[in-house]
Amino acid sequence: MVMRIGELARRTGTSAHAVRYYERDGFIPPARRSGNGFREYDPEAEERLRLLLGLRELDVPLPRAAELATMCADGRCGQVSDELRSYVAAQRSQIKRRARGLRDLDRRLARLEHQLAAGGGPRSLIMLGKEERDGNL
Repeated sequence: MVMRIGELARRTGTSAHAVRYYERDGFIPPARRSGNGFREYDPEAEERLRLLLGLRELDVPLPRAAELATMCADGRCGQVSDELRSYVAAQRSQIKRRARGLRDLDRRLARLEHQLAAGGGPRSLIMLGKEERDGNL
């Protein structure tokens, strides 16, 4: 089944503008052109674009996502899976660190909010940071 750009965009949940961008910047191969100049995509192009978009949703940088989608399209999906295993582990570790940092920030903000509500001034903010650095909290 051959589809035009609008159908490909609809089926993959993106826009025709995005498909043109990915094509123009070399993140997906150029589409075949019909006799009247319309872009034509086959199911393999749809699968490749779905993989690219899915990798982007996992925060894989676009150039790397395109590279992995190309590898899979070339029959090296096993290698892509191997690379994704290490990427996922690293991403999850980074997310856990960021989450800890956000929890710490929330705790500090809650303390400051309480101090300000109790009539404390901006000085408490200065002391809060100093006390935490000095390990007095």
